[in-house]
Amino acid sequence: MIIDVEKWGTFSLDERFLDEYRERPVKWGFGDLSWATYKRTYSRDGEDWWQTCQRVIEGMFTVQRVHCMERGLPWDEEKAHRFACKAYDRLFHFKWTPPGRGLWMMGSDYVYERGGAALNNCGFISTKEIDRNFARPFSWMFGMSMLGVGVGFDTKGAGKREIVKPEVSNENFVIPDSREGWAAALTKLLNAYVGEDTLPREWDFSQIRPKGAPIKSFGGVASGPAPLEKMLETLENLFDGYVGKKVDSKLIVDTMNITGRCVVSGGVRRTAQIAFGAPDDTEFLDLKMDPEKVSAWRWASNNSIAAEVGMDYSEVAKRTGKNGEPGYLWLENARAFGRMKDEANWKDEHAEGSNPCVEQTLWDKELCCLVETYPTHHDSIDDYKETLRVAYQYAKTVTLIQTHDPGTNAVMLRNRRIGCSMTGIVQAINKHGYREFFNWCDEGYQYIQYLDKKYSDWLCIPRSIKTTSVKPSGTVSLLAGSTPGVHWDHAPYYIRRIRVQEGHELLDMCEKAGYHIEEDHYSDNTMVISFPIKVNSLDRRKNEVSLREKVDLAAQVQHYWADNQVSCTAEFDPDTEAEEIPRILAAYETRLKGISFLPMRDHGYKQPPYEAITEEEYHEMMKGITPLKQHNGNTLHHDQEDKFCDGEACSVDF
Repeated sequence: MIIDVEKWGTFSLDERFLDEYRERPVKWGFGDLSWATYKRTYSRDGEDWWQTCQRVIEGMFTVQRVHCMERGLPWDEEKAHRFACKAYDRLFHFKWTPPGRGLWMMGSDYVYERGGAALNNCGFISTKEIDRNFARPFSWMFGMSMLGVGVGFDTKGAGKREIVKPEVSNENFVIPDSREGWAAALTKLLNAYVGEDTLPREWDFSQIRPKGAPIKSFGGVASGPAPLEKMLETLENLFDGYVGKKVDSKLIVDTMNITGRCVVSGGVRRTAQIAFGAPDDTEFLDLKMDPEKVSAWRWASNNSIAAEVGMDYSEVAKRTGKNGEPGYLWLENARAFGRMKDEANWKDEHAEGSNPCVEQTLWDKELCCLVETYPTHHDSIDDYKETLRVAYQYAKTVTLIQTHDPGTNAVMLRNRRIGCSMTGIVQAINKHGYREFFNWCDEGYQYIQYLDKKYSDWLCIPRSIKTTSVKPSGTVSLLAGSTPGVHWDHAPYYIRRIRVQEGHELLDMCEKAGYHIEEDHYSDNTMVISFPIKVNSLDRRKNEVSLREKVDLAAQVQHYWADNQVSCTAEFDPDTEAEEIPRILAAYETRLKGISFLPMRDHGYKQPPYEAITEEEYHEMMKGITPLKQHNGNTLHHDQEDKFCDGEACSVDF
């Protein structure tokens, strides 16, 4: 047991305190869409929001308590209870939230027994040492992905190994029914193709539980053996074609992508990947040009280049202008700087890459926990700083929990990296004013540095190498009614359409509540539910904001707030703004650490996922709608095992 609650006990909130919240109405940011997202994604065993808040806060303080007890450090139970009550209230009212990982896993037996990897949003693994251990980066990626962690990787291992014809043994390999068992099968296969192991006569999948069987410890349901069977078969075919050839960037990316496809197959897990290649590696840049391979598995990663300040962006930016890829990571900026307003300190000189949403600077095999704050839900900087104290302490607490991987522990226990994020930034600027918001950023950042010294000294651990970031926050922001991270939302009023299968329990609930439901024009046996959405403190639609203004906002937040990075997917008009991309990259290359782009296109589809409407249309649609929760009967069940992060790549599937 990693967190020995059997010996030291758990932390518990007072029942009289919880009584105040049991029946208290929850102010869901986007109404029924927020509630349904919560129940389907973050509620364990039919929890209501007050119970999820209880589990998260009790889990957070249990970890702190056990850490102090095991080391003979001071622990004031009464003081902890006072602060826990404040943390609970601020979580209940959406002044802060853990990441989706934390809402789902914090306080669970799985974390106490198996470690903290599942609480971390993101990670990075380098392939630069595949000449020493060929399978390691791929199995690390696979294992972390199965825990829902989004992982970045590089292609630095290209040219370092040659693929050989594998020997085949006379024995079968029985694959254990566990994440470790699946990773062991992958490792065995990969090592066989570099002459360090043998392929089995047959892969034996008999021990793997069937599709739909419950996963009691982690939660969710099993995908069955089919995705693993397909992964191993696809990899054998892929590597057979490389016998006698050197590993190249294409093989590295394809291998990672095929493992990612396995993880998401069956619709019960989520993960994400980002691949970083050299700007002059044409083979890497052309990976998304093969429609058949993209459809098969290359969709699994976003692809970016390790950009260099001063480089010529003209040719590579033409590719970005067509389909949004590649994105850009200025690794030297990430290594040298915290906030871009501060002097270079080179704290991160050993950084190798970033996570899929590019908000965290990361070393090889490093994981990181993010946490969310909502400045627009505060009226004063003093109130916001109280929330920062809670959010910071949550993220720092996660660094106290070892993972299952010794190499990862060696990095994380040294760096103690966290990512205190803020979301709803556009709303906060509209509410508080442009300059005042950045004053909040600057003062809030300095306050977190004060907190980090204070709490690191108390816990007797190193100060965090970096502390702040901005993540895209697509899914968790739905709960709080927030615009995602540094991005503008679709419109002040819009229809959010959700597709569900016929017979799904949500359909009956929505029909009783008065929501518009119709057959899907494109898919059989599928229905479309329309949720009218109002976004507070939003003055413009995202297509009314220029590309340069979007990039500039990211640069300002990188300047005043984020010592890690700012996740920004800058959407652009491909007809009028694509030619600006190389000039924007050259202008902002010393003010940013990373950025990606996405062309905005009107596809002309019926029933689009987002459709802007007027305020009058919104109020007309809301007539006759009753709260969805009262039609629930607590039957809306959780069937997504996990969310890898909270980025815009996280769709809301029902």
